[in-house]
Amino acid sequence: MRDWPSRVAYGKTRAIEYIRLLLARNNPRVTTFHAQCEHKPRHAEGRFFANLLEAVGDPDPNGGSNTSKRMRLTLRIRQAASCAGSGVVLLFCDEAQRYNDNEYEWLRDVHDALDRQQIKLFTFLVGQQELLGQKHAMQVAGKTQIVARLMVEELVFSGIRNAHDVATCLNGYDHTAYPEESDWSFSRFYVPRAFNSGFRLVNDADTLWRAFEAPHHKANLPGELEVPMESFTRAVEIVLKDELRDGRGYRPDEVLWEHAVRQCGYVQSRHATGRVLVAAA
Repeated sequence: MRDWPSRVAYGKTRAIEYIRLLLARNNPRVTTFHAQCEHKPRHAEGRFFANLLEAVGDPDPNGGSNTSKRMRLTLRIRQAASCAGSGVVLLFCDEAQRYNDNEYEWLRDVHDALDRQQIKLFTFLVGQQELLGQKHAMQVAGKTQIVARLMVEELVFSGIRNAHDVATCLNGYDHTAYPEESDWSFSRFYVPRAFNSGFRLVNDADTLWRAFEAPHHKANLPGELEVPMESFTRAVEIVLKDELRDGRGYRPDEVLWEHAVRQCGYVQSRHATGRVLVAAA
């Protein structure tokens, strides 16, 4: 069980889906579910279990009493684990800072019920910095049973923090093939002639990082530069889809990367948040 505090807009929801796809391919016997925690003016038990029932594929998540919803939830999870041939289930709760103490208690009850049926449920609470505050508040209040069951370890979900991170991501464009069995990476698809003559996006990692550094400092943005994946991928898309001119020996100029960074919305999004969110490790 983990809680993943995140800074804002760094692609955590997409990351959850990527991890689920990766697990389905490499560990098909492990069952995974993705619950999108809702903002609710009232934290009612029925709505809480309806949300989880929807996540596990129940055809009528709002039907029945609270007790029947509890029972159907554990039944659905147990059936899914049985079909996969394993007693291990992973539940990703996205925006988990929206849960209150009662909902954490109900979630712990689900864990206990499944444990009695020999099903191991591992919950990953994914959310904003407030999630850390909830954990610390529970520790101070002595609610160690919730912390021990649902918040054992903290993993920080970060954006792109240096040129090495940029290179790692650009290398994915150069080597990830789609369809998988083909020889067509994303870079090759958009600029086949340049790619065949040796062009690789990864070679522009330092250039792209500098293109983000300059407006970050010029705008006097607080904190260290940390680029959200949304801004990063938009900048790369601008270069590949809108601006890049394919040809043998072609390589984008530095001004093109600077243009893409200006257009990707990084500075605007940072100004809009109005603060720096720091997640503890």
